[in-house]
Amino acid sequence: MTVTLKNDYLTVQINEKGAELSSVKANDGIEYIWQADPAVWGRHAPVLFPFVGRLKDDQFQVEDQTYPMGQHGFARDMDFEAVEQDDQHVIMELNSNTETLQKFPFEFKLRMHFTLKDHELIEHYEVVNPDSKKDLLFSIGGHPGFNLNLGDNQIQMEDTQIRIAPKQVYNQIPLKAPYTDPKNPIKFDATTPLDLTHALFKDDAIILDLKGEQITLMTENEVNNHGIAFTVANAPYLGIWSPYPATANFVCLEPWWGIADTVDFNGELKDKLGVNRLAAQETFNQEFSMSFF
Repeated sequence: MTVTLKNDYLTVQINEKGAELSSVKANDGIEYIWQADPAVWGRHAPVLFPFVGRLKDDQFQVEDQTYPMGQHGFARDMDFEAVEQDDQHVIMELNSNTETLQKFPFEFKLRMHFTLKDHELIEHYEVVNPDSKKDLLFSIGGHPGFNLNLGDNQIQMEDTQIRIAPKQVYNQIPLKAPYTDPKNPIKFDATTPLDLTHALFKDDAIILDLKGEQITLMTENEVNNHGIAFTVANAPYLGIWSPYPATANFVCLEPWWGIADTVDFNGELKDKLGVNRLAAQETFNQEFSMSFF
């Protein structure tokens, strides 16, 4: 099932499976979201929960118990329920259950809010800890894929730049794929636009250590004036990714409240870099916005 939001400028579609944004289409027919070609990358914009990235040996430990877990968690493959909806807003909900508790020993309520305002779509994460005593440990993040050949199928990735504001030098966390190496950061110069190429992603994602600063990334091409402006505040990390060596003309801009395990991680969830600890009966709220032009 698919939920549709619509205004005078955009039509948005969100799949109930995974609460995954699957289409943002302008009235002139331009599709801004990657259409999930399985030969390259068979997703559109998955929600990453309760983990972001890979876990060491694909597992984690809680109270001396080991739990297997695949990359990016399980929410992206589960059915959400639309619990509130009008033409320009929907809330989609996933609750912990017997199945999730067997592989992730925490109660949770995950509510995805999508709000359409003119040319902008806001994606909001609400995580509730319904437990009366126990803290909820989790990560969460977005993985939206954006088409680059907007309005002209001849536009290539190499025709596209990403402008980043504020213009400054950020710390980039290296990947020793599939794990992170935050003890040896490298410099990422965003004082000039980032020229996109497929080879830029030969070592996997570019991960910026934002330290919670607000950041805006804007795609521009040399052919027309179409693009995406992506803004997030309070996210500790941001990933920029496109597949390699299988390639296509899209890029993912990924706000993360959490990160893949470090190369030296001991496996204990309570010690995981970037993990969020939510007290009993408390609520976590974060969001990012996407403007389409």
